[in-house]
Amino acid sequence: AEHQHVRYNPLRDDWVLVSAHRVKRPWQGQLEKPPPEDVPRWDPKNPLCPGATRANGEVNPNYEGTFVFPNDFPALQPDAPEPDDSDHPLFRAAPARGVCKVMCFHPWSDLTLPLMSLPEIRAVIDAWAELATELGASYPWVQIFENKGAMMGCSNPHPHCQVWASSFLPNEARLEDQTQRQHLSQHGVPMLLEYAEQEACRKERLVVENADWLVVVPYWATWPYQTLLLPRRHVCRLQDLSDSEKDNLASIMQRLLIKYDNLFEVSFPYSMGWHGAPTGPYLQEDCRHWQLHAHYYPPLLRSATVRKFMVGYEMLAQAQRDLTPEQAAERLRSLPEVHYK
Repeated sequence: AEHQHVRYNPLRDDWVLVSAHRVKRPWQGQLEKPPPEDVPRWDPKNPLCPGATRANGEVNPNYEGTFVFPNDFPALQPDAPEPDDSDHPLFRAAPARGVCKVMCFHPWSDLTLPLMSLPEIRAVIDAWAELATELGASYPWVQIFENKGAMMGCSNPHPHCQVWASSFLPNEARLEDQTQRQHLSQHGVPMLLEYAEQEACRKERLVVENADWLVVVPYWATWPYQTLLLPRRHVCRLQDLSDSEKDNLASIMQRLLIKYDNLFEVSFPYSMGWHGAPTGPYLQEDCRHWQLHAHYYPPLLRSATVRKFMVGYEMLAQAQRDLTPEQAAERLRSLPEVHYK
């Protein structure tokens, strides 16, 4: 807690430098603007609102729950041409095809996930599972992710996420596939199932838990208040969850996200995403080494206006953090579960 050291991340096969004494340094760096508190509930000019017209001229239905539509500016398209053949191994390219969808969580622009009801959050989880099943029938990887807050590059305050399905395994997926496969081969148990059991017993990095799930600040966390959401039983994919597990997932997500908002009494920015076993052709393969999990990466460090930047040493050497994961977990754990608003 007082002296610098490095910690191993078995999921990425890399290391993070922990320098706890640096939290005492004075801050004269960049200060962020807190997110606006006056987001209108409905705005006809907001392309994600019910009844609004999007950039491609399509008009949204007057939806009352979740709403899924093709991304008007997709990073992946299903009919992209093959790249030209390379004339040198240092200049390789490969095909990249896929589809990108946007999913609105709720018709109200001023309602984020921690302010939604449990049935509304459960509806989001059901829609996630449906998309994972639908797109996973043909694509090897389905990445569900939410960028919350302008600080994380979110261009629209309306509560929403994105789902990108790709014809290839992205870098993080390939790396987690390798490390989890190796751990099962060497130890006979899925890595993150064993890790969840260890953290449930140790409790020093535990934030919230219930009968089916637990949230921890991982031992190898990089971001200040990074968390890892884990099921207690061995489950490979989001679509494999039972009804009771989905109910408890809605509950634990709400509890975690309320704590996040309560930390600095602000709508807490983050990037989050689900990682589960690959799909498409991998549905016929043995993927027992995989354990479903969600990553939350929030940037705020000291207050609503001070963020952690991944620059300099982090970009050129390796990840580094100031307060320890145990300190971050204790602070999150001690926060109330009633939203500050």
